[in-house]
Amino acid sequence: PKVGCYIHGLFLEGARWDAAAGQLAESRPKELYTEMAVIWLVPVPNRKPPESGSYLCPIYKTLTRAGTLSTTGHSTNYVIAVEIPTDKPEKHWIKRGTALICALDF
Repeated sequence: PKVGCYIHGLFLEGARWDAAAGQLAESRPKELYTEMAVIWLVPVPNRKPPESGSYLCPIYKTLTRAGTLSTTGHSTNYVIAVEIPTDKPEKHWIKRGTALICALDF
């Protein structure tokens, strides 16, 4: 795109993407990981996240979320967080451990 970049190839853990509703949804039974839709990342300086209607979802390199703490205080496995639309409160997805993963270990 002319502005920002597209991110594809990510996997959701703890939730799934509902393409019809355009938001996060509960995982289906026996479904551990699902493919995430393409994300259009548009950086905005000093943007404040909305108070409701989105989940600030962390992205990790691998399923192992632990790593060495870097100088930023984050795990070296942590990449960035992105806002994902949802109709549930953010704590709902936090309790489920919902995160985006760059690469599955299998």
